[in-house]
Amino acid sequence: MFDLNDIDNIEGADNDCSELEYYASLQKAINSGSAWSFQGSYGLAMMAAIEAGACLLGRDSARDYFGNRIPSRDAVAPGSKGSFDYVADRMGDSYAQTIESI
Repeated sequence: MFDLNDIDNIEGADNDCSELEYYASLQKAINSGSAWSFQGSYGLAMMAAIEAGACLLGRDSARDYFGNRIPSRDAVAPGSKGSFDYVADRMGDSYAQTIESI
């Protein structure tokens, strides 16, 4: 569940979280679906993590602040941004499994 600790990790508010903790918090935000409508820096951080292969798309599709549809991880082709294969190719299978389990 996305909570205040995750917000602190994402915003870097006096929190020395690890890189994995940071991306885990972003993955929780992505999975929540509602975080896409937060302030612009959240959407940018979530999309940057997806494009870098550090996070998956959410389990369900979502809408951003402007009403744009964000597809689910199952709605994109294997190997494309936001898919399990994309994360596994960039970060390794073990990492991808950890992020997927969040």
